[in-house]
Amino acid sequence: MSRPEETLPPDLFYSDAESRKYTTSSRILSIQSSMTHRALELLNLNTPSLILDVGCGSGLSGEILSSIPPSEGGPHIWIGMDISASMLDIALHRDVEGDLLLADIGQGVPLRPGSIDAAISISAIQWLCNADSSDVSPAGRLGRFFGGLYAALKRGGRAVCQFYPKNDEQRSMICSAAIKAGFGAGLLEDEPGTKNAKLYLVLTVSGGDAPKGDITGVVDGMDGVDIMDQRRGGKGGGRAADDRKGSKRWILKKKEQMERKGKVVKANSKYTGFASSKRFSPSVTNFIQTQKAHRFLDPMSSTLS
Repeated sequence: MSRPEETLPPDLFYSDAESRKYTTSSRILSIQSSMTHRALELLNLNTPSLILDVGCGSGLSGEILSSIPPSEGGPHIWIGMDISASMLDIALHRDVEGDLLLADIGQGVPLRPGSIDAAISISAIQWLCNADSSDVSPAGRLGRFFGGLYAALKRGGRAVCQFYPKNDEQRSMICSAAIKAGFGAGLLEDEPGTKNAKLYLVLTVSGGDAPKGDITGVVDGMDGVDIMDQRRGGKGGGRAADDRKGSKRWILKKKEQMERKGKVVKANSKYTGFASSKRFSPSVTNFIQTQKAHRFLDPMSSTLS
């Protein structure tokens, strides 16, 4: 059976009929509720917060955010972001309390920097791993999403993304994009090895209650957590010394920027940024400079001596 994201883009897959079917399914309601509560548990919010619901659909998770009692740190205010107009239309008719935004997360997160306290995403970000055309780069779409999310979160903010990767390649692609954006990242898998297994990507932003973005402080004591990147500070955590134009580090950064813009770039190799040690003799160098100069001379003028 084909995965939904392999059949059509999300804005086409979730038609009016499919959106109604999704929203009224008792099975989906139960699973969505369970995963949303799990994401909130991982966020560990002690006070009412402004939360971005990435891929909010018809507002099923948002309703839960609005209903969290004060004794558990709620209720929360939320903004829902989704690419499906049909899903958002159903959310409007259901009179959800959150603000709704029609947008493609693969183009970034169009919110002011540092404007949200936290973010959740339930079964959405795996859609970014599929290219709808040859000129679309999944790595670029993931880079723009995580880069935008990192900017939108306040310092010390957290995000939890539940997702269903197709394979280890997608799993690695998603985690790498989050780390490149600057997040401290950890993976947590519930019920591993079963058909009900669910994967959660726990992300932290440096500052606030998460010094240096260290994910270990967030998941301390939790079983089955695979820490992808701790983002610890210290003497070894500074920038590389060789960051000048033309260096390998500079070239890799430029290629990452192009990927985030959706450009297709040549794969890295052991020769990326390789500086040739070959040098011309002075006589050859003078000859080359003379030939270059001839290109800018007026043909009717005198020649170089």
